[in-house]
Amino acid sequence: MIIQKILNNNVVITLDDHKQEQIVMGRGIAFKKKVGDFIPDTMVDQVFRLANQDTSLKFQELLGDLPLEVMQLSDEIIKYAKTKLGRKLNDTIFISLTDHLHTALERMRQGIEVKNFLLWDIKRFFSDEYFIGTKAIEMVKKKFNVQLPEDEAGFIALHIVNAEMDEEVGNVYELTKIMQEITNIVKYHFKITFNEDSVYFYRFSTHLKFFAYRLLNHKEFYDEDDGELYEVIKKKYRNAYTCVNKIGDFLTETYAYTISKEEKMYLIIHIARVVQTNS
Repeated sequence: MIIQKILNNNVVITLDDHKQEQIVMGRGIAFKKKVGDFIPDTMVDQVFRLANQDTSLKFQELLGDLPLEVMQLSDEIIKYAKTKLGRKLNDTIFISLTDHLHTALERMRQGIEVKNFLLWDIKRFFSDEYFIGTKAIEMVKKKFNVQLPEDEAGFIALHIVNAEMDEEVGNVYELTKIMQEITNIVKYHFKITFNEDSVYFYRFSTHLKFFAYRLLNHKEFYDEDDGELYEVIKKKYRNAYTCVNKIGDFLTETYAYTISKEEKMYLIIHIARVVQTNS
C-alpha cells in the first residue's frame, strides 16, 4: 500500500486495486512516514471503504482527531450490529457512532451525564437496537474501564436505527413520537396494557417503525391486491378496523397523511393479533 494522505499517526489514505480511496488504520502506521511511502500489510489493523465520497471525506475529517481505540471500538460495535440485525447499515454510522462514542467517553470523564428522555420508548419500539446498545456499553467497559449509563444504550440504539433507515437523528425522534401516538390510540381504544415481551408486540412495533418511516417520507404502501382480502379482514376484525379508522383520522389531521387500504389492512391484522394476546 502506498500512502496518498496522512490523517494522523494511526490513519492514512491509500488506493485499492480499483484506484478508489480507502481508509487504512494501524497503530503507528504513519509514524515517520510521508506521502508516497510504502505501508506493509503487517502494520494494517483495519481498512474502510466507504462508497459515498461525501461520507468518506467527513469520516476522514473525524478520524484525524480521534484516538485509534475509539475508532476500533466503533467498528466492532457496527460489525456486531450488522450480524445481530442481519441487514446492511448506511455508511454514515461510521461517522455518527464514532463521534458519539468519543463524546460520551469525554462527558463521563468530566462527570457529565445526559438523560435520554426517549429511553423507555426506545426499549419498547427498538428492542433489537437497544440490546445492541447494551452490548456496546459492555464493550466500552471492557476496553476503556468506563461504565456508561443505560441512557447511552438508548442513544447508541438511535444511531443504529438511523443507519437502518438512512435517517437523521431528528427524524428518528419524530418517528418514535408517531409510533407512541399510534400505540396510545390502540391502547385507549381497547383499554389494554400491552404485553411488551410478546412476539406479537414485537411484530407490531416493527411494522409501526416502517409505517412511520413511510409517513415521514410521504411514501404510501400499495399492494396489487384487488381489495377482496381487505373486505374480508375488515369484517373479521371489526373492532380493530374501527381503531385503524381512528388512527387514520388522527394522521390525516395531524400529519396530512392518508393511509392506503393496504396499510389499513396490515395495521388491522397486527392490531388484532397484539390485542388478542392481551385479552
